[in-house]
Amino acid sequence: MSIRGRVLGRQDPVDSRPTDLRRNVFFPVLLSCLLVALALLLVWQRLRVVQLGYVLSTASKLERRLEQENRELRLELATLTARERVETMARKRLGLRDPHAKQVVLLP
Repeated sequence: MSIRGRVLGRQDPVDSRPTDLRRNVFFPVLLSCLLVALALLLVWQRLRVVQLGYVLSTASKLERRLEQENRELRLELATLTARERVETMARKRLGLRDPHAKQVVLLP
């Protein structure tokens, strides 16, 4: 065997070890990175759910408050437009009274 054959023969097994070492290290590192990414995704998702829960709670409180205000305003409208109240105010403030028989015009 020549010197060249011995040198090449010795280098082949040495060259394959770093490749095997890279393969043996690459998979656990890749798996670790994927697990960290998955954990971060789950934490982000949970934080988003909590944040949306706060938004939903605030919106529900606002809806209840607006519904109560709507009921109060409808009651106030009904009170202000009641026939008896309008008639009383027309008599007291404007001095209006029932029309005389000659003031009424009937349309055909």
